[in-house]
Amino acid sequence: MRLSLPILLGAGLLAGCAGQQSADGVWINQPIIDAARQGIALREALLAHGPVLEWRIDSQRGLATYSNGFETPQGELSAGRSGHWQVSYQGDYQDELSLQGRQLVLQASSFGPQQHFVRPEQAPGDASPVGSSFEQALYKAYLGGTWTIREGAGRGGLVLFYPDGRLQGLPGAERYALCLAGDCAAMTGEHDSLWLQQGPQGAAWLFERNGDELRIFQAINRATVDEVPDLHPGRLAWLLERD
Repeated sequence: MRLSLPILLGAGLLAGCAGQQSADGVWINQPIIDAARQGIALREALLAHGPVLEWRIDSQRGLATYSNGFETPQGELSAGRSGHWQVSYQGDYQDELSLQGRQLVLQASSFGPQQHFVRPEQAPGDASPVGSSFEQALYKAYLGGTWTIREGAGRGGLVLFYPDGRLQGLPGAERYALCLAGDCAAMTGEHDSLWLQQGPQGAAWLFERNGDELRIFQAINRATVDEVPDLHPGRLAWLLERD
């Protein structure tokens, strides 16, 4: 049977579309999580494997959005050869993405090294903010499990850090957030920090995690009132040990 040229061309276009792998959905920077879980300081893990924490790809709308912990730039997504995409932003800047097996790869540029992303274990809800999947995966891997207060207020009690930021068992705090980037990182220099909150009141604390031990220190500000805060470890407030 003979087929007309338009039908043959249409079939070729459909085959080409079918051959293009899909990157739609959410991708998280698993190497950061793995490095932090294995004992590298969180700040060092972010510097070594970041700065992008999460991608959200929507090919139907031609959009790609990423989170670096303090902003969520959005660009226009266009497909290249199979398994490759370009993300274009205002200001004539582009990112190059590709699929390599089960990983989404952000190619190296002047803004950062090559970075690798995987699908999160739990698919996020449609209304979840960009970056929340990475945060929840990090919180679960880094602080998951049951911790016992060995020193500090509430000694002997049990503490649970939930992936959604809820906190149970630490006196004076019901929510927490790890500092990943932005102003909180600028204020703490080489130290890791987290935010502890009870109701509307909250404060920054510095911490050190060594395997299954977590030390939380009072943050001392060495800056003057007209300077950017410069936080350093003060007294040890809590020593937690994970069971």
